[in-house]
Amino acid sequence: MNELDQFMRASGFDEVHVDGETVRVANEMGIATIELTLELVDRPDADLAYEQRKGIFEEMRTAYTVTSDPNGSEVVATTEFALDVAIIGDVLDSTIIKRQRRKELTAQVDWLEEGTSLNEGEE
Repeated sequence: MNELDQFMRASGFDEVHVDGETVRVANEMGIATIELTLELVDRPDADLAYEQRKGIFEEMRTAYTVTSDPNGSEVVATTEFALDVAIIGDVLDSTIIKRQRRKELTAQVDWLEEGTSLNEGEE
């Protein structure tokens, strides 16, 4: 997760731009393009956390926590959001957003697992 640009790209976003503590992402979802400006935030209970500063959500937060596990490490990702109905309207609903977000988070965790497997093989 320290390679933030690659980690965010692993989610499958169509566009990712990292500039210091600011991350801009865009994704095509059917007939709509969702663009978000995210800001990294310090949360003592998370290894990586960010919040939306500009985008389609009334508010959105994502946090990743890494804990030791007998077989290595476990990554837990959580996202909380509230839709801005005035912006979304009938095009998207929370079910579609949840499904898409689950897909993105799963892709990121898969990317981490692949990177860890490669590192283990190099030892």
